[in-house]
Amino acid sequence: MQDILKKAGQIRLVIFDVDGVLTDGSLFLGDDGQEYKAFNSKDGHGMKMLQASGVAIAIITGRSSEVVRIRMHSLGIQHVYQGVENKAEAYELLKKEMRLEDEQIAYVGDDVVDLPVMVRVGLAISVADGHHLVSRHAHWTTSHAGGRGAAREVCELLMDAQGKLQAALDAYTC
Repeated sequence: MQDILKKAGQIRLVIFDVDGVLTDGSLFLGDDGQEYKAFNSKDGHGMKMLQASGVAIAIITGRSSEVVRIRMHSLGIQHVYQGVENKAEAYELLKKEMRLEDEQIAYVGDDVVDLPVMVRVGLAISVADGHHLVSRHAHWTTSHAGGRGAAREVCELLMDAQGKLQAALDAYTC
């Protein structure tokens, strides 16, 4: 765990996949073609706390959805890449734009489409119910499943490794 905390202490950007990471992977489609997703509010609050602690957040997802745009806007996430067929290409563009090195970036994924980015980053994370190949290539695996607190767990790990978690939590008990 010390190695994970050391890696987590260097992170300046965490990239999340959406389906299967920020949601449980279910896709609800209405008769009108409208897509619905369920996001965990505790995950969202963790993402807000992480950003307030100085770590940026980005989204790279293969699907395009208005509900994702709305949710990420509500969380203040500015770097949102939807409809991405080549996640590694989007990753390289984002890394260049933010002037970061691989060691300063974490990626949270759940399926094989996430592997091209996971093998590049300084801290590769799989959600608990991620595909076995994703878990095999991850530096760390959450104890929570996608859409069920995994993102909050990641946010708190990063804040803890950077010495910022306790202060963030203390703000609610004073």
